[in-house]
Amino acid sequence: MKDEKDAIFKALSDSTRRLMLDELSERNEQTLYELTSRLIMKHNLSISRQAIAKHLAVLEEAGLINTVKRGKYRMVNFNNEPLRQLLKGWIE
Repeated sequence: MKDEKDAIFKALSDSTRRLMLDELSERNEQTLYELTSRLIMKHNLSISRQAIAKHLAVLEEAGLINTVKRGKYRMVNFNNEPLRQLLKGWIE
C-alpha cells in the first residue's frame, strides 16, 4: 500500500497532471486529442500530445486513470477510487 500511496502523491505533485484530472472529472472519457485541446484552449498550456501522453502514463501507474482502446482511439477515464481509499483512513 505504501508504494501505491507514493505513486498517487507523485502523480498529484505536478500541476499539469492535476489539471488533467480536473478536466477528466468535469468531462470523463476523452481521447488524447480532446484532452490536449481542452488543456491548451481552457488553461493556455503550451504542451504537446506527447507530453500529455507521458503525464497520462504517470497517472495510469498511480491508478488514477485508465484507458480503453475504442477503434483507433484510446479513451481516457478518471478513476477516483484510489483517492477515496487514500483519504478514507484520514477522514473516517
